[in-house]
Amino acid sequence: MLKGFALTCVRATGRRAAVRRAVAVRCYGQGSGQGPNEGHDVSTSLPAHARVVICGGGIVGTSVAYHLAKLGWKDVLLLEQGRLHGGTTLLCAGIVTRARHIPILSQMADYSCKLYSNLQKETGVETGFHQTGSLSLAQSEDRLLSLKWIASHLQVNDIPCSILSSAQVVELHPWVETADLHGALYVPVDGVVSPVDVCRAFAHAAIANGVRMYDRTAVSHVIVEKGMVTAVETDRGEITCEYFVNCAGQWAYELGQSCDEPVSIPLHPCEHFYLISHPAELPLASDLPVVLDPDGRIYVRPWKGGILSGGFEKNPKPICTEGKNQVEFQNLQHDWDHYGPLLQSLLERMPVLSDVQIRRLVNCPESFSPDMRCILGESPSVQNYFVLAGMNSSGSSLAGGAGRLLAEWIAFGSTSVDVWPLDIRRFSALQGSRTFLRHRVMEVVPLLYERLYHGVEFQTGRRLRTSPLYDRLDSQGARWTEKHAFERPKYFVTEGQSDGEQNVTFFKPCWFDIVRDEVLACKEAVCAIDMSSFTKFELRSTGRQALDMLQWLCCDDMDVPTGTVVHTGMLNANGAYENDCSIARLSKGNFFIVSSTDQHIRGWAWLSRHLPADGSVQLEDVTWKYTALNVIGPLAVSVLSDLSYIPISQNQFRYMVCKEMSMGYANGIRVISMTHTGEPGFVLYIPIEYALYIYNEMMGVGKKHGIKDAGYFALRSLRIERFFPFWGQDLNSCTTPLECGRENRVKFNEDIDFIGRKALLQQKQDGVRRRLIMLILTEHSCDEDPWPHGYEPIFRNNQFVGFTTSCDYSFTLKGHVCLGYVQHRDANNGQLLSVTPDYVTQGDYELEIAGTSSRKLVENEHQKR
Repeated sequence: MLKGFALTCVRATGRRAAVRRAVAVRCYGQGSGQGPNEGHDVSTSLPAHARVVICGGGIVGTSVAYHLAKLGWKDVLLLEQGRLHGGTTLLCAGIVTRARHIPILSQMADYSCKLYSNLQKETGVETGFHQTGSLSLAQSEDRLLSLKWIASHLQVNDIPCSILSSAQVVELHPWVETADLHGALYVPVDGVVSPVDVCRAFAHAAIANGVRMYDRTAVSHVIVEKGMVTAVETDRGEITCEYFVNCAGQWAYELGQSCDEPVSIPLHPCEHFYLISHPAELPLASDLPVVLDPDGRIYVRPWKGGILSGGFEKNPKPICTEGKNQVEFQNLQHDWDHYGPLLQSLLERMPVLSDVQIRRLVNCPESFSPDMRCILGESPSVQNYFVLAGMNSSGSSLAGGAGRLLAEWIAFGSTSVDVWPLDIRRFSALQGSRTFLRHRVMEVVPLLYERLYHGVEFQTGRRLRTSPLYDRLDSQGARWTEKHAFERPKYFVTEGQSDGEQNVTFFKPCWFDIVRDEVLACKEAVCAIDMSSFTKFELRSTGRQALDMLQWLCCDDMDVPTGTVVHTGMLNANGAYENDCSIARLSKGNFFIVSSTDQHIRGWAWLSRHLPADGSVQLEDVTWKYTALNVIGPLAVSVLSDLSYIPISQNQFRYMVCKEMSMGYANGIRVISMTHTGEPGFVLYIPIEYALYIYNEMMGVGKKHGIKDAGYFALRSLRIERFFPFWGQDLNSCTTPLECGRENRVKFNEDIDFIGRKALLQQKQDGVRRRLIMLILTEHSCDEDPWPHGYEPIFRNNQFVGFTTSCDYSFTLKGHVCLGYVQHRDANNGQLLSVTPDYVTQGDYELEIAGTSSRKLVENEHQKR
């Protein structure tokens, strides 16, 4: 076997040497009548201007160019430092599968697969697409349950799939050993492509629609003026532009750092191995399904009568990219010792391969993001600087769908579906450090196939951002979760309690009794939750400029008395949420803005871009200036009275009010009468130098009231049972206030214009076509059945109508509560109709959990308000 491999390696080295000598610049398009396979050497200079400049000529960059051209954007210039498709695309395995844990990725892959199947007919360029189907294997019951969850959301999105037995797997792929299998997910419409040929087809179609492409042209610098892209510098001159798109693959990070104002693109390349075999004695049919064996860490696809097989090992090898990068990818040094465990897994899954000769082992760079999701969207720091990178070894599957979404964002200012799970603004700037990324990528690569459960915690890059109370809370039994690189308490294990090994599961979790006690304390006594991670801004002006700015940004009226708190949305032009926040008016021109942790970067960018150009309004990030303690429960007012030495009653401190108070020896503490849960209580925003002192004082005076620590799991249970939607889960940039029951927080009756007003008025006139509802599971055992977690299909009168957005067990209602959106479609033509209160309340609902069973539901009274 090794002899055949070595001979192939020698021949490949000769070809690479020839490639390196071919360095003349090629231009495609510009009226030459030539496609990317027919380029000729040119000495003409680059154009001086283009509306859009794309950096990166792989399958991702050419997809963006293709889709922009489809939208009518002709003045597009694509630059590639090497040759087209000479990067990761050149060595990509070419598997296109929809079987993914994150629904938006499945939808993107679905679009890609359909596009590739038609691209040859559209362009005349062979793409190598073959619909082989895919088999995702399960070596455990938990893996099978995970696959059933995926099947559930695929089926309601009209993607054919089925759960198979081991015997059925053999019928589809006779080479697969099934003795250890519990079943498999079969997606018959999945397939394989030639990524290089897809890239060529994209380029051919884009050029035919006016796009120009230059290879052997490196972008060295992006020029920014007043926070906006104005030009790019290349090794062949400067090009002015309005938009810049970074599709530079493993070099995207360095290119982002070279911008006048650095753009953080958190990705890191890693070596990725796969082997290619010679044809078997009885050649493998090209139409046999791709095999994905996540428990074995391998994938296998047919390849010219043999197989191509790679995987995601436990001990990945990051690649250093500092300094000058190679222009084009080469097959990196092969490492059979490193690939050995994957080869062993392959032979165990397909024993017939023991007699098949290996042609070669490929080692190529792949770029990975910190959370296993690609990076898409507009930079929060530089306007009109767009990014599509970090494909996590899924470039073939996602390039078509991702290119389409980014082109929509550039052309229309928004996407047709919510892409927050992929948005570049989901990352903290701290997550862009090279050390963090190098360590995280070694954790991420194994998790691509290891991942089974929802809510798995990353272990690298922890304790990066902490509250001043971290050590104290940790000593008191806090168990931690991480959000936006900030450590937050999940729950507290006190003396006499145990959470076992904190094992993640699809079923009743080990912390159930612990969180129950914290919730009951919030309901019956008082609890304190450290919520310091929440985003906090201050907006100031000497006159009414700050007020005028907020009136334009916010859908609710912000001209309220000093000390009043307004829970409002900041909407986009479509009337949907860009930010969901609580704003306290501290004085005539001073406002305190609080929003969820993961809105930190997004919220700052949105506010910054709407600041008056004359500098009359100042925006300050004060997240680090205040520790936030959420004091929840009926006895919270008693604790606050004892802490401030001032008798306080609910009548004196009504709901949604902000007061600055002294507590003990400390002063300047902002107290807001809301808890983000619907329960009574207060949030204390404490200057960080007083944080530990106030916490100790509060726990001391609260002892007689039964005060205890609580975490975010208790908060989640409380807010869901109170029908309190959160941004990023129940609210997003495609959700309007009318759809989530917040019409009363829109200033329709005021003669004040705001962003999104026109769209909301139109929606009000046309009718609301989806609504957020609350459902309670009535035929579901929390002890024996899988728990819902979000994105479960909702059925009304046996018809699919929507998905859940967030779910949790309610200790008050003694059952699972789910929030989710439902739609109303005409039974005859599928047209969306208005969702009326009668439609919501008069249906019979079921929820599908893990694809195998439906649980009857009843609506909670909150949804009927």
